[in-house]
Amino acid sequence: MKRNLFILLTILICSVTACRSGQKKSEKMENKKGTLLKIETSMGDITVKLYDETPKHRDNFIKLAEAGTYEGTLFHRVIKEFMIQAGDPDSKNAPKGKMLGSGDVGYTLPAEFVYPKYFHKKGALCAARQGDDVNPKKESSGCQFYIVTGKVYNDSTLLGMEQQMNEGKLTSAFNALAQKYMKEIYKMRKANDQDGLYDLQEKLYAQAEAEAAKQPDFHFTPEQMKAYTTVGGTPHLDNQYTVFGEVVDGMDVVDKIQRVKTDRSDRPEEDVKIIKVVVVE
Repeated sequence: MKRNLFILLTILICSVTACRSGQKKSEKMENKKGTLLKIETSMGDITVKLYDETPKHRDNFIKLAEAGTYEGTLFHRVIKEFMIQAGDPDSKNAPKGKMLGSGDVGYTLPAEFVYPKYFHKKGALCAARQGDDVNPKKESSGCQFYIVTGKVYNDSTLLGMEQQMNEGKLTSAFNALAQKYMKEIYKMRKANDQDGLYDLQEKLYAQAEAEAAKQPDFHFTPEQMKAYTTVGGTPHLDNQYTVFGEVVDGMDVVDKIQRVKTDRSDRPEEDVKIIKVVVVE
């Protein structure tokens, strides 16, 4: 059976997006396993532990905290049963209705995936980033972060996710290969060379099948299954965004924040502000 020619044409217009002083003290904290920081907010305190296995994100978060970068910033994007996001420098004193989420500190961080050890369970502290279409290396924002709230899943739903992820291997491999032939594809489209497009599609599809066959089937670990069926989380974000810490105290505050009323842009109608972030001695 011939595959639809429009598979190639679709990738041309579709893209995947997601979610965009104290030096001696910092050096001292690097040697402490599981660095603790307290995020003081207008709704209460949240204590997080930063993982040593993600040193670039750990050190950067400490640096920004000690520099006061987060003071006065808002939880500018809040989605119940998903996550609460903060860290946009442009959110300081932002007037009501202002679109937020594009602010940064002028740099990104390379992804530090420690997967499947660290995943998107409820309470996970993760780095926000721009979508794959402009950020194929999945580099993290230099300052914006989110805390997972998520929801609880049952076993059958997770098994269904496993199946979808395994079936998606072929599509991902095909799209990655097709991206390398964009100029040729555009040229054939302009010339209305449908035979050429079809032949290229068949060639890339065969290569994608071979690539997908090399990849092992995806399965959630027992730890993931337990967490996602008890405390909950956001499993579809696993291995896509860097998880660099977790909440160890104040999850009740996180839950209060996720329940606030928000506008159409998911910004809380009443500001939820970060007062300061401090290293816990």
